[in-house]
Amino acid sequence: MDFALSPKAEETVGRMWDFMREEVFPAEPVWAAYLAGHGAHAYPPVMDELKASARRRGLWNLFLPELSGLSNLEYASVAEVSGWSPVIAPEAVNCQAPDTGNMETLHLFGTDEQKERWLEPLMAGTIRSAYAMTEPEVASSDATNIRTTILRDGDDYVINGRKWWITGVADERCQIFIVMGKSDPAAETYRQQTMILVPRDTPGLEIVRHLPIFGFQDQHGHSELVFREVRVPRANLLGAEGDGFAIAQARLGPGRIHHAMRAVGMAERALALMVGRAKSRVAFGQPLAEQGVVRELIAQSRIDIDQARLLVQKTAWLIDRHGAKGARTEIAAIKVAAPAMATAVIDRAIEVFGGAGVGDDTPLAYFYAWARVLRIVDGPDAVHRRTIAREELRRERPYVG
Repeated sequence: MDFALSPKAEETVGRMWDFMREEVFPAEPVWAAYLAGHGAHAYPPVMDELKASARRRGLWNLFLPELSGLSNLEYASVAEVSGWSPVIAPEAVNCQAPDTGNMETLHLFGTDEQKERWLEPLMAGTIRSAYAMTEPEVASSDATNIRTTILRDGDDYVINGRKWWITGVADERCQIFIVMGKSDPAAETYRQQTMILVPRDTPGLEIVRHLPIFGFQDQHGHSELVFREVRVPRANLLGAEGDGFAIAQARLGPGRIHHAMRAVGMAERALALMVGRAKSRVAFGQPLAEQGVVRELIAQSRIDIDQARLLVQKTAWLIDRHGAKGARTEIAAIKVAAPAMATAVIDRAIEVFGGAGVGDDTPLAYFYAWARVLRIVDGPDAVHRRTIAREELRRERPYVG
């Protein structure tokens, strides 16, 4: 079993680290200062500079194996590096959620016309997108609960319903919504749902509010939407009517491990901050790094990060060889394990920093909030544990005594 990076992955990770040190980390205070002066959802011009540099460096659309030439396993190491600056770095290399999942969806299921109009500018990084599935009135972790309707009317479809926690909407560059709704309540359970493309400026689409995460307003926003008699042409349908559930399942596999990869990187930065603080701070007559309780926090964090990374790598390896269906249990497992690990490591770093850890002088408070949110997005932990348990109960045992 060879744990070394492939030559291609090692070279790409090296270029990614150069980009992070030379441009991304220095851009963080510039980014923050612009938002402080222009509003939480303004678009800092430094991002365009980072995108241009990323393209020159060949660090662009790395999540798509067909374009980057990287396997999922190779991309995992690159995505982990981007997780060290999770607000800026993924978008700088055009590998940010939810656009990656939406690009994969359009790539797999879009018509030639849909790809030309929406996929090409998304891959060029000139627009952004949203994925509108979650609803406030129902438990949306079970997609069969969704109440938004997508009903055929001649050559059009008419959409009515309410969505919330829809990522990306506060940024006006978000120009296209992939909307999931119910098109035939009388059909077989997993053929009732349909996905359709809704441009931002479509009449009847109302952006109600932008929701904070533990008090943080992200630049791209997480928003509540209302669809009132929103009418779009039949040509906007993704796949066929009734394909919505299957498309959703195809979309979620790689995207879930992208989140996990970045969570590992975020935890690594938290650990780096923890170690730096422990070496520089003195309490009770000696550096924190000499205190046994602090050393325990550091040691346990290293163990937890490395365990999660290995599970991410195994999952990516399985997807490369057997597709998302062949890694169903592992995808669910890493979706639970990586954010939980990151939350724990970041919490330990906050403990070492004390009051400085819960303010905005370090990224730890935001990291903690986002890591906790990752335990809900793309399905809450309980749903993934349910999947894992179901597979485990079916598993054949070599011996039961």
